[in-house]
Amino acid sequence: MISDFSAARLHLEQASHHLSGDDEVSGRAREALDLLIAAMTCEQLKRPTVSAKVLYFPKLQRKS
Repeated sequence: MISDFSAARLHLEQASHHLSGDDEVSGRAREALDLLIAAMTCEQLKRPTVSAKVLYFPKLQRKS
């Protein structure tokens, strides 16, 4: 099974937004989430892109 790094990153970003408090625990949690978000982004960008097969359709002859 392949991990969905973009979905994981989205959830981590949402969790970070929920920790909007000024207390020490919220700040440390946001810092930890920022590190995880950076790791997810790096992994997401390291993956090779999957090339798609291009299908060519015949051109239709239009009647004048």
